[in-house]
Amino acid sequence: MLALLILYAFNSMSQKKQVIEFSEFKQKVASGEIKRVQLGRDYYVGVTYSRKDFQNQEGSSYSDLNQAQGQTVYRAIPVEDRSFVELMDKQGVEYYARATTAGDFLSNLIFAWILPFGVIMLLWWFLFTKFRGGMGIMSVGKNKAQLMMEGDTGVTFDDVAGAEESKEELVEVVDFLQKPEKYEAVGGKIPKGVLLVGPPGTGKTLLAKAVAGEAGVPFFKISGSDFVELFVGVGASRVRDLFKQAREKAPCIVFIDELDAIGKSRANGLGNNDEREQTLNQLLVEMDGFDGWTGVIILAATNRPEVLDPALMRPGRFDRQVLVDRPDLKGREQILKVHAKNVKLGDQVDLNKVAKSTAGFAGADLANLVNEAALLAVRAGRGHVAQEDFGEALEKLIAGLQKKSRVINPKEKEVVAYHETGHALVAAFTDGADPVQKISIVPRGMGALGYTMQLPTEDRFLVTEQELLGKIDVLLGGRAAEQLIFGEISNGASNDISRATEIARKMIAEYGMSEKFRNMALGTQRTSYLGGESGFGVREYSEETQRYIDEQISANINTRYAHVLEFLKNNLTLLHDVSRRLLKVEVMEAEEFEKMVAQHKELAEAPQQN
Repeated sequence: MLALLILYAFNSMSQKKQVIEFSEFKQKVASGEIKRVQLGRDYYVGVTYSRKDFQNQEGSSYSDLNQAQGQTVYRAIPVEDRSFVELMDKQGVEYYARATTAGDFLSNLIFAWILPFGVIMLLWWFLFTKFRGGMGIMSVGKNKAQLMMEGDTGVTFDDVAGAEESKEELVEVVDFLQKPEKYEAVGGKIPKGVLLVGPPGTGKTLLAKAVAGEAGVPFFKISGSDFVELFVGVGASRVRDLFKQAREKAPCIVFIDELDAIGKSRANGLGNNDEREQTLNQLLVEMDGFDGWTGVIILAATNRPEVLDPALMRPGRFDRQVLVDRPDLKGREQILKVHAKNVKLGDQVDLNKVAKSTAGFAGADLANLVNEAALLAVRAGRGHVAQEDFGEALEKLIAGLQKKSRVINPKEKEVVAYHETGHALVAAFTDGADPVQKISIVPRGMGALGYTMQLPTEDRFLVTEQELLGKIDVLLGGRAAEQLIFGEISNGASNDISRATEIARKMIAEYGMSEKFRNMALGTQRTSYLGGESGFGVREYSEETQRYIDEQISANINTRYAHVLEFLKNNLTLLHDVSRRLLKVEVMEAEEFEKMVAQHKELAEAPQQN
């Protein structure tokens, strides 16, 4: 078929055929340009050579003008015109009629119907196979799992740090795969499925690989999105194929990453996806069909457990849920040591100090921190990573890239200096506030003209009402300093007031810290089948309550703002001193700032001389 297409294209290019209007065709006959005409049912075909000219130049006779190679051929759709024959007789033009033959009918059929249809089918087949990754039409339902044979994961529990409790939960899985007879002797059954739950970057996938690496069994790794395709039924077919291969390789581990891609609750009636639901149903059937002695362990990971289908979470499918949370101080130090194993560290580097300044960081964040510090050391021309490299890398990750080329005018620079000093002073005098690590008026990140870096010294899980009010005070300190010094406010505090408002709203609506609704949560109710989330919240309180919430948020913010404004007025000298120093050095470290605050406190507490 492709050869016919090429032949047809070549034939078309070799003939200089021009389709013209009948009036123009008739004019060329009248002018003598056309000397021979073939009268057909579909076209009148004319050439500029007579029969004698053909014989003289080509050495042969042409009975079909459509076969004239290298000649100029004119074609026109016939029009009922009796004078046309008289015109050809008058001009001495040779003309003849050509009957339609079976060959013509076959040629028209091939080029008008069969060839275009064949080209379309060929193109569709080509695109379809490419769209499927080159697997072919018959391989669409095959699973896309990556199979790592025994020991190929290259990860053991020694490579996983900061998740000791999670590792202990998974030791039983490894022990069962290595010594199943121990559990059979007492009639115990290993969990069929283990679900790893935790925020992004905490090492869920790494833990799954470590389980396979420790057990020394085949490891099937696949993402939840690999099951879902455009065509309904493909995902279910891939699930069946995956579990069939897993049974053949048993004992083995099947790891499904991002389980929420196929395991979302079916309770939400809006926006349902038939392909995803069929895939989930097949997964439920396959997991329920396993018994405790097949030797196939299902591991899955998700950071959205609240959206998973209840049928997937029941005992008998995912029997055990393992929380892989952000590491604590000890865990962060262990993770830093693992990632710094192949990095040349300076003698003065204190990873414990780095761990203390990275509260809330996940394992992936710490790995990125070590890598950024190494890159900064190379940029500075050092052969090792110094402590200041970790400090600069941390600052880069939190506040953004330093904008050295951004030039701000002196007036704006002064406003930024007083704004950041206002934050720092309120933080320094507020009980429970995180200590100030650095104050900077060097632009960083997306439009930030300055920043005050506060880092916790320890992991905190509970915050009191007074500490929440203190957070609001610190956030309002920048705008209060602007108003106090310049008599006007700017848009530089937009992010601060947004965060302060959110804290005030949560205190009233979620934490039960309002006077009228003390110890009551004013949230929204989500109604759905089987207890899942419907996605549409139904407010549980009245318009009057909503009005109270708005008014109470406004009153609380105004009260705290007045408190901060009064505090800065009482410490105006210190506000000027720190701001002027900041304008001079642009970046003030914690030691210098704390020294200035301590000196101010000593002067304020010293007895006045009469």
